Amino acid sequence: MIYPPNSTEKIGFEEIKNLIKKYCLSNMGIEMVERIRVMTQFETINLFLKQTLEFQQTLVSGTPLHINSFHNLKPFIPKIKIEGSFLTEEEFSHILLSFTTLFQVLNYFSERATQYPHLEILFQHLHFDKKLISLIETVVDEKANIKSNASALLQEINHKILQKEAEVRKKIDFIFKQVQQNGWNADGNMTIKDGRLCIPILSENKRKLKGYIHDESASGQTVYIEPEEVFNLNNQLRDLEFEKRREIIRILTELTTQVRPFLSQIIDCQELLTKFDFIRAKALFSIKIEATMPTLLRESTIKLRNARHPLLLLNNQKDGKTTVPLNAQIDTNSRILVVSGPNAGGKSVCMKTIALLQMMLQAGLLIPVAEDSQIGIFRQFLTDIGDEQSIESDLSTYSAHLSKMKYFVEHADAKTLVFIDEFGGGTDPQFGGPIAEAVLEQLNEKKVKGVITTHYSNLKIFASHTEGLENASMMFDNIAMQPLYILETGKPGSSYAFEIAQKIGLSNSVLQAARKKIGYQQKKVDELLVDLEREKREILTTKTNTVKDQSKLQQLINDNEQLNNFLEDSKKAILKDAKKQAQEIIKNANKLIENTIAQIKESKANKEITQQLRRNLETEIVKHQSKETISTIAIQDVTPLVKGDWVQLIDSNTIGQVIDIAKQQVILAIGDLRTVVKIQKVQKIAHKEVKKQLKNVATHLTETTVNFSGEIDVRGMRVQEAIFEIEKRFDKALMLGIHQLKIIHGKGNGILRKTIRDYFKKYDQISRIENEHPDRGGDGISYFYFR
Repeated sequence: MIYPPNSTEKIGFEEIKNLIKKYCLSNMGIEMVERIRVMTQFETINLFLKQTLEFQQTLVSGTPLHINSFHNLKPFIPKIKIEGSFLTEEEFSHILLSFTTLFQVLNYFSERATQYPHLEILFQHLHFDKKLISLIETVVDEKANIKSNASALLQEINHKILQKEAEVRKKIDFIFKQVQQNGWNADGNMTIKDGRLCIPILSENKRKLKGYIHDESASGQTVYIEPEEVFNLNNQLRDLEFEKRREIIRILTELTTQVRPFLSQIIDCQELLTKFDFIRAKALFSIKIEATMPTLLRESTIKLRNARHPLLLLNNQKDGKTTVPLNAQIDTNSRILVVSGPNAGGKSVCMKTIALLQMMLQAGLLIPVAEDSQIGIFRQFLTDIGDEQSIESDLSTYSAHLSKMKYFVEHADAKTLVFIDEFGGGTDPQFGGPIAEAVLEQLNEKKVKGVITTHYSNLKIFASHTEGLENASMMFDNIAMQPLYILETGKPGSSYAFEIAQKIGLSNSVLQAARKKIGYQQKKVDELLVDLEREKREILTTKTNTVKDQSKLQQLINDNEQLNNFLEDSKKAILKDAKKQAQEIIKNANKLIENTIAQIKESKANKEITQQLRRNLETEIVKHQSKETISTIAIQDVTPLVKGDWVQLIDSNTIGQVIDIAKQQVILAIGDLRTVVKIQKVQKIAHKEVKKQLKNVATHLTETTVNFSGEIDVRGMRVQEAIFEIEKRFDKALMLGIHQLKIIHGKGNGILRKTIRDYFKKYDQISRIENEHPDRGGDGISYFYFR
């Protein structure tokens, strides 16, 4: 139950329904949206939410479910029931289109069996026979015309009509030429009057041509005559047309009789498509407001995470603004939130956000919250929002408030959710405050849950020491004197009345006089709240900075340990390799010397042979000296990197220049791209090797540029798959210096286009996104232009 009945308008629920109506394809769907009501049955609410969620998933999938067109078939039902009556060609065409759409929907779910179980419930017990489509298609074409071969007699009559029309045309053409030769005709060609083809004749010549005068011009100088010979032929043609219409009525009557057994299927088709139209509209709206389905609970509790007011969100989307999310919790421990804070600080918006989202959810609508939100079900919604002054009932604003409080106290229970704006307002605070406190105490004893907003200090104090009540405040920047629109639970908020007045420019003398007039206790409470808010913000800022500094310090310690470990491992590896090389050189040198001595002995110290062997030995020594030098260079190359060094990625042939070194990360320039890699993944290379590598890269880039295509077709892909493919092409385009990409995503419901565009707008490299020319695809194709 909702009290008072106009609560849905004040909270914004009726406006939400009006926005959903815009997404309906039919008047029947609009009627269903109009009947949306807040429900209390868990199973029904859960089913409606799941159906909307599943339809939302079909819309954002690679192959969305399309419901193109269907018509209201209800007016046809009485005509089908009556024996001897018949439907028109257009009415049969509407049935045909509706059933065609129906079978497209059924085929869609048949191909995805068990994927959307809650939507399949809608038609799992229904039966539809395609024979109905076959019956209609034999008689009516896609343009709602009777087919010429619908019956043998109709085909014969059509043939006679064509022959007679040709005869009439031939005859009147012959007469028209004679009239022209005799100069009897007026300016202009033959024209049709009263459905008959006539010849324009000058008035002075009208007696020269026998026939029937159908009309004359406004000036009276021209008359339109149907020649006598043609008049008789046209009468015969008219008789054939009457005969044709009688045959068409006979065919339509017979077809209506054949369709009569399918009456229940026609009714089921109408109802099923209307439900799909209704759910589709809810799903499209949920996408627009970025809605999800929170966890639905049977208990009467609320846990909102990152909740946003749907209407505020839509307005901010138009203006390009960000909507500040709301976090709030109402449960057995914190049943009633007492929200305080400055005027225009967002108290009422906070309360209306909670109220509207709760109503939407219990009406089967998805809401813009984080998926880890949890929302239960309430049996009653009681609201007191805005002035309710009643001239008819002779009630003042405060009397109207008291009437509602009386109703709340008498009817509220633990399954009731109350929303009271400016609780206790409308009368002298000296009396209004205590009365409001007493009402709040009664509601708390009844375990009622809800949200109230107030400026009264006694309510803030009462909430601070009463179990079940929870103080909350809308945060306010008391330095910039601006509201932050963030709800903070656990403490009351100041009204910041004097601070706001001072910012506006009210004179100090007025402010000082005002301070003297307020009670000492009230002044101290307000000052205390302001000081607490300031101190809390300072502590929060200090805590945040401390956590950041500790994180940086820990990261530096970890980086230093990693660097020491890397240098130690590198040192060990280099020494091990050097020792191994030295051992190999010594081993080879010993063999060489032994062989040289043996050869000298064999040659009996021949002078020439001895000199040749000495030269060979010296050559080998020089060769080992070169290796040693190379080894030394290699050792130097593992020294710490500095800006400007050229390096090669260890696991590839890619080379780049060091731009900066941060901790254990190296920032590299690889062509026009910038990347960050771990220092262990690169090795220094000589400038000679750099030139060689760059030459190879240039050749590869030239070949890649020639083979690169700036057009990519993502139609039929899922959103994630499409974005992945576009990003790959996007990266290549940037690397090759390409200035634009052409994305073919199709039109459909526009979901794929919108998701792709919203995703890639975050890239700074993209300067703008435009549609293709309307003649070449329009908004089914997007162009990405790079800076």
